[in-house]
Amino acid sequence: MTAVATIIQSLKGSYGFDRAQIRTDLESLEHWGKDWTKHFAPAPSAIVFPKTTEQVQALVLLANEHHIVLTPSGGRTGLSAGAVAANGEIVVSMDKMNQIGTFYPADRLVEIEAGVVTEQLQQFAESHDLYYPVDFASAGSSQMGGNIGTNAGGIKVIRYGMTRQWIMGLTVVTGKGDILHLNRGMVKNATGYDLRHLFIGSEGTLGLVTHAQIKLERPPQDLTVMVLGMDNFSDVMNILSAFQAKIDLTAFEFFDSVAIDKLMAHGQVQEPFESRTKFYTLLEFEAPYEPIMDKAMAIFEDCMEQGWVVDGVMSQSIAQAQELWKLREYISETISVFTPYKNDVSVLITHVPAFINDIDHIVSSNYPDFEVCWFGHIGDGNLHLNILKPEAMSKDDFFAACQVVNQYVFETVQKYGGSVSAEHGVGMTKKPYLHYSRSETEIEYLKEIKKVFDPNNIMNRGKIFDM
Repeated sequence: MTAVATIIQSLKGSYGFDRAQIRTDLESLEHWGKDWTKHFAPAPSAIVFPKTTEQVQALVLLANEHHIVLTPSGGRTGLSAGAVAANGEIVVSMDKMNQIGTFYPADRLVEIEAGVVTEQLQQFAESHDLYYPVDFASAGSSQMGGNIGTNAGGIKVIRYGMTRQWIMGLTVVTGKGDILHLNRGMVKNATGYDLRHLFIGSEGTLGLVTHAQIKLERPPQDLTVMVLGMDNFSDVMNILSAFQAKIDLTAFEFFDSVAIDKLMAHGQVQEPFESRTKFYTLLEFEAPYEPIMDKAMAIFEDCMEQGWVVDGVMSQSIAQAQELWKLREYISETISVFTPYKNDVSVLITHVPAFINDIDHIVSSNYPDFEVCWFGHIGDGNLHLNILKPEAMSKDDFFAACQVVNQYVFETVQKYGGSVSAEHGVGMTKKPYLHYSRSETEIEYLKEIKKVFDPNNIMNRGKIFDM
């Protein structure tokens, strides 16, 4: 009997797993063995669906005993192959650990299981007149365990921060099989190392998150959206500075004329205004009082007088705000037909203009036939570089050429002291480039930390770095 078969037999016989909690059919292996990346073929040996922390612990202990690697799986919406099982691993899916638990109104705190979907948490918060602000396009399918594992960001980071800011406590099963209850939801806890923050962003390489205590916020009031067009990129940054100096923005998004061209050709959204410009920003802010709206209009008029803004539009209703948001939210779906090669990078906001100029020069001088689509959360320095495949070029040739571009792109990221992965994690796709953002000494420290929590290297082996 193989090691995997022995583990499955033990799970069924001694640990209460029923038939629905273990799958080995080819369709299931294909479905749960991959995420949104297309770079690696899934090849897991089994899919396991634990229902409790104790069942997770039993699986981890058996995996250590039989030297079988475990790959955690949430909503599988990742873009770095962090949830891909390509080498016979057992996939640990949190689909059946999807319950929202105790709510603490005085603390604005809720306990959840790792398989809770982001949108499910957002709806729970809304039902209690509260708000969970970490938001992104995959909110309807991404799971909180995966969000925690990658420290997910999204469209509201400029105001509310990353996932890390909202995790008040974690229950985890380490790679050794120990159950740890980290911080237990407290705001003030000065009792040494906060191990909770090691697990946030660790991509399942230290252990498995099973439960979390999530902080909630008051909901924003009377959100208003502006879309502005400009012809010089430097003016994007001028506008950001002008608004941030006087208004607390909840979002500041950026996209270029290539994105608008593709959106309009796709026909799902309307032109924001008659003029076509080279660059666009979408900014959002709370306007519950008339003076805030007056201040926003005054800033907009000043930007027009300065010559920074060519044209603009402001929402007059919730429905109009939602329509304007589609200009940003539909970009990824629209350009997907062009087989984009994606890079998710970040630099200090101060460096963004020079960084984009350098990257545009690299791509245009080395690959004049490649079309580049820029968009991203520019208010927090996060940019999405999308190189679009020429129609006449094969996919293999295109990806090979993009691998060469990668070196130049990440050398530029390193030049500005930035990150090769702003919000999508490292996984396998960014692993070869980690050294552009982390020093060799720092990477050695990361490896030593992993050895403490996962001495047998069974947790998501091959992700972030190789041991």
